[in-house]
Amino acid sequence: MSLSNSSESELLKSLLEPLLGDFQYWFGRSRTFLEDTEISFLTAEQQADLLARVAQAQSEVSAAQSLFMAIGGQAGIETSVLAPWHQLVSECWQVSHRHRLAGSSHSIQIESQE
Repeated sequence: MSLSNSSESELLKSLLEPLLGDFQYWFGRSRTFLEDTEISFLTAEQQADLLARVAQAQSEVSAAQSLFMAIGGQAGIETSVLAPWHQLVSECWQVSHRHRLAGSSHSIQIESQE
């Protein structure tokens, strides 16, 4: 038994629209973080490279969202396109997590010196 085109389109919309929105959200947060924060364990070049990759991915997601909406959700996005975005979000999460841990350990060191 196969799904009707309408059902497939609705399923695609219900999965892909929120996923693209999530990518936009996390790339936006990552971009703000990278623009506003000096990350001690990254060189300026590494931080600039990560920021450039986030900005590029954010543009790609915007283009994918526009195309998806323009065609009424009638086509999906290859996983080969989604996977690098997922990897980049994961990399940003790891950098943010490490930055928070470094800040926490710094706070603990300062408190223990008082």
